[in-house]
Amino acid sequence: MGISIWQLLIILAIVLVLFGAKRLRNVGGDLGGAIKGFRQAMKEEDDTKTGGGKLEDQGSSNVIEGEVTSKKQDKV
Repeated sequence: MGISIWQLLIILAIVLVLFGAKRLRNVGGDLGGAIKGFRQAMKEEDDTKTGGGKLEDQGSSNVIEGEVTSKKQDKV
């Protein structure tokens, strides 16, 4: 006893009438952007946990490895 295709089409038609196609497209784009940002943040967090802190010098092939231990800034 599930939802049939006809019931889904009726629900979609009601949502389109209430919100309009343009607003739904904007909501879909915003939702997609939020999911993309979340995935990127999770990937960056995984990179920092696994020690992916390598910086490459643009002028040569030297690789500098390091880890940030604090974000303390000295005031002059």
